Amino acid sequence: MAGSAPARHDANPDKPGRSRGADRARAQAEVPGRPELAPGGSASAVLAAAGWPDAREPVLIVGHQPTLGEVAAFLLTSDESPWSVRKAAVFWLSNRVRDGASSTVLKVVIGPDFV
Repeated sequence: MAGSAPARHDANPDKPGRSRGADRARAQAEVPGRPELAPGGSASAVLAAAGWPDAREPVLIVGHQPTLGEVAAFLLTSDESPWSVRKAAVFWLSNRVRDGASSTVLKVVIGPDFV
């Protein structure tokens, strides 16, 4: 058809104006039975779901802004501030108990340029 834009390869024919990728990302963001892990959840809810700081095994938290920035801020400052975390950045944090007091230890922060 002359003058029409080429069809997008990822277009969703069932929902004009939305891509399959956007629908897939939205579906992956919804964790059945775990509303605390849905977009917009609080840092404390994410950490509770991860078992922080009492998990017996290492835990990997993967997510999006602003929640990941709020999780990092909460762990390091006890305040859910809206810290900026670049895409593909890695934070390695651990919990340490000394003299009966628990604290978060920042071991490594690596930007996506070094991953």
